[in-house]
This record gives sequence, C-alpha cells and structure tokens, in this order.
Amino acid sequence: MTNTTIAVKVDHVSKFFKLPTEASQSLRTTMVNRFKGIKGYKEQHVLKDISFEVEKGDFFGILGRNGSGKSTLLKIISQIYVPEHGSVTVNGKLVSFIELGVGFNPELTGRENVYLNGALLGFSREEIDEMYDDIVDFAELREFMNQKLKNYSSGMQVRLAFSVAIKAQGDVLILDEVLAVGDEAFQRKCNDYFIERKKSGKTTILVTHDMGAVKKYCNKAVLIEHGLVKAFGNPENVANQYSFDNTVPLHQEVAEDEQEEAPQEEVVQVENFKLQLLTPNRISPADAIHFQIEFDVLEDIKTYIALSLTDIDRNIWIYNDNSMDQMMEGKGHKKVHYTCSLPNVNDLKMKLEVTVRDEDGQMLAFSDATQTPIIFVNRNDIAPDDKSALDSASGLIQRNGSWTMQN
Repeated sequence: MTNTTIAVKVDHVSKFFKLPTEASQSLRTTMVNRFKGIKGYKEQHVLKDISFEVEKGDFFGILGRNGSGKSTLLKIISQIYVPEHGSVTVNGKLVSFIELGVGFNPELTGRENVYLNGALLGFSREEIDEMYDDIVDFAELREFMNQKLKNYSSGMQVRLAFSVAIKAQGDVLILDEVLAVGDEAFQRKCNDYFIERKKSGKTTILVTHDMGAVKKYCNKAVLIEHGLVKAFGNPENVANQYSFDNTVPLHQEVAEDEQEEAPQEEVVQVENFKLQLLTPNRISPADAIHFQIEFDVLEDIKTYIALSLTDIDRNIWIYNDNSMDQMMEGKGHKKVHYTCSLPNVNDLKMKLEVTVRDEDGQMLAFSDATQTPIIFVNRNDIAPDDKSALDSASGLIQRNGSWTMQN
C-alpha cells in the first residue's frame, strides 16, 4: 500500500558506471584477457545503497562534495538514469531543473521554447497556456519572446529556463545548483519565490553548496559522501556536518583501486562538546548574553573558540567573536565562559552557534541543532502609542540620529 504522505521514496539505490581501461592492441591479448576474466573496464560505484524519503511539503536539501554522487542521484530521481539496484518512487508530476538549457532549441523563439520545454516536462498545450504568462512575467522577457533563443544573452536564457522550471505547476520540483541564477535583482525574486514555495506546502528538492540556503529554506537534508548517506534529518546538523567535513584536511590520496573499498577515517580530536546558555532566552538590549561550553581535547594541540549570533529572519551574522588571542593548550577537559551584550539593536530573533577550532582555524567540534540556543531580544522601553519610535525600531540598529529643520 502506497503511503500518501510520501512525495519521493529512494529505496536502496545503487549505481555504477563502467569506465574503460587501457585498450588492447592485440586480438590475442584480448582473447587471453577474456579467458582470464580480465575486463576491459572498471566499475566506478557512485551510489551505494542509498535510502531516504521526502514527504509531501518538504523543502529537502541534498548536500555533498563534488563527485559524491549528488547529481547522479538527482538524475535517477528524474528518471534520466536507471539504478543497478533499488528503486525510486515519485508520487505526482515531477519537474527537474538539473542542467541549464536542456530541452531548449536556439533556432526557436522564446515562446516556442516555452511550449517545447513544457511538453518535454509532460504538460499539455492547455496546461502550458495557463502557465505561460506567469513564466514570461517571472523571467521579465515579454518583449523578447518572439525572438530566437540564439539572440538571447546567456543570462536571458538562464532566466527563461529557470522560470519554466519553477513556474511549471508540478508536484515535486528538483533544483540543482541554481541559487546563482541571474543578476542580483533576479536572485532576490528567486529568494522571494523560494520563501513563498516553502510556505505553500509544495515539495522541493534542492542540491546546493550554499549552507546558508540550506538552513534558510530546508526543513530536512541529507549528506552524501562516497556514495553513502552520512547524515540525515535536521538541516542545521547536516549543514554543520558538511561544513565540518570541509575543514578536515584531506589525507594522502589512496590508490584508486583501494579508495572505493576504504573510505578515509576521520581523526577525532575533540569530543563531548556541550553548550549551555546561562541567561534567559528572552532579554532586552541592555541585558548581557552569557553562556559556557565544555569539551574534551584528545590530542596535544592548541584550540580556540569561535562564535556567531545569527539573525534568523534576515539570515545574517549580527555578532562574531573568537578567542584566538587566548589559545588553550594540551589535552584534557576544557570549560569556557563568555559574556557579551548588544545594547544598540532593536528586536531580534537570533541563534547562537559555537565551534572549537585548532590554531589553523580548522573546525574540530560544533554546536548541533539540539544545543543551538535561540535568543529573543525585545525592546521594552517603547510606549505602545509612540508611533515614531515603533516605526524606527523596525530596523536592525536603534536610531541615534538627529534632525535639523530649516524653513
């Protein structure tokens, strides 16, 4: 029986590609190799028993380094590739935006390409008729729609292709590395669209290297490494794990034949990391923020603490600090207290993120989502009927200017 709450189910999916080895120039050698069982190719295993579920309404992030298998996984979900083992089930109409310009013909006009690409996505002419105005308006290309695509700039082509993908009324939207599409104004429009789509309850699968986007848009995420699922669930934890992995220095390269069978082991240098907020979660700008952290250092190294207070609504750093000038040395249990204040801000909703780093700045431990405090800063000095003060307090920083009026 099909679970009606599941939009996409990836069930024990594996995929490999046959890469040709050095070709034999002799028929005799070829025959001898065949009898010996020596193949003319080697198998590159890209995905190894991947399983996860995307529920309807999820904004789902897929993370991983280049070459980890992300794009191959998306092409399997999009039915471009067929897995060697396992299956993918998609409930509803799926729209993929994996490679820019795929399905577009430079000899056709913009209008003709919209209908061509819509047909390739499985929509009828009547359905495309209903979507056409929304697509053109979002791309901001109405006056160019009767020109051939080859006369478009690369930016115009990208905007049109992206607009077709996101405005097509599909049940599941797949986006691969598209957050850098278009100019700054178009990116702001895309940002507004993603926020609107997230609220709408439509299913979206996003592949990106932008951890800020993962934390801002996604409610779930998966991290792929060496073709395996390394982390799954809370996007804060998955994104932090990805950032952590990218700070770990790469070990010496393993021989190609051994690399698939022997993934690199990570050396744990810090464990038992704990973060505790010692002040209330709701404070005024005049109040101090006080917290402590504890952790165990397992090797004889120098460590320091780095912290950030991030505005959740604006997704920007409000305050950063570090203890680089007070390095801690050696093994053992460490306890650190920290106090700061933000006396000049207006109302804020912030998250406190703390990391332990070595003297080269590489991350050794971090506060995951289970111990990332949310801090609310609220002004309590403004009268409810003071319209001027209330209006000025909608900004980030408290007003401190003066007016000089001249008649």
